[in-house]
Amino acid sequence: MDLELRGKTVLVTGASKGIGYACAAGFAAEGCRLHIASRSAAALDEARGKLINQFGVEVKCHAYDLSVTANTVALARECGDIDILVNNAGAIPAGSIDQIDDEKWRRAWDLKVFGYINLTRDVYARMCARGTGVIVNVIGMAGERNRPEYIAGSSANAGLMAFSRALGAASVDHGVRVIGVNPGRIETERQVEAVMDAAERKLGDRARWKEMMAQLTSTSPFKRFGRPDEVADLVVYLASARASYTSATVVNIDAGQSLRS
Repeated sequence: MDLELRGKTVLVTGASKGIGYACAAGFAAEGCRLHIASRSAAALDEARGKLINQFGVEVKCHAYDLSVTANTVALARECGDIDILVNNAGAIPAGSIDQIDDEKWRRAWDLKVFGYINLTRDVYARMCARGTGVIVNVIGMAGERNRPEYIAGSSANAGLMAFSRALGAASVDHGVRVIGVNPGRIETERQVEAVMDAAERKLGDRARWKEMMAQLTSTSPFKRFGRPDEVADLVVYLASARASYTSATVVNIDAGQSLRS
């Protein structure tokens, strides 16, 4: 199937590893030109090398902390007219309301919530002026299935789901599509870190994370976590011309976990 993406220019945030890197690789495989962004210049350079070696595409790196509004403005300016934006940067710590203090909550939301919104604001304006473009927000299943032990993330993701739907309903008047994607448990570096934290809390030993992983996957659909490339395949498809009638929606990719008891 030709996704009609060859030659498109794509910006992916949080692209040095995990889902973000998988998305960058997915677009590169379709012949897209890439802008990749994250906080670490070294990690971006490593990702750029791998993408060029494997796919031979043009890749530009942008090392920015996107929790700072001025940096989202600078990133949008550096990238210029892009065809596709994938908002993916952000990590929100687990914890109940008594465990996540004001500083932790605001720091997490500055990146995951306001980082998405602020970058979208500038990129969206340029897309509307051209009458074309796609924005895909990688959000997370906690917005669909709210958990008190992940209250800051549940609240943030629910807000970004509403943001994607609301903007996506209006964006079509300007030839622009906005979509959200909710990954469930995906085996990324960050997910492994979270399992290690859980092992420390519940088993008293961070080194026993593989035992905790086995417990978690035993109750997961297909008895495993998802892979980053499985999320990336969905993101790439939704950003393509093959999904040209899709906007203002949020697609879950969690093997049905959110609907299981």
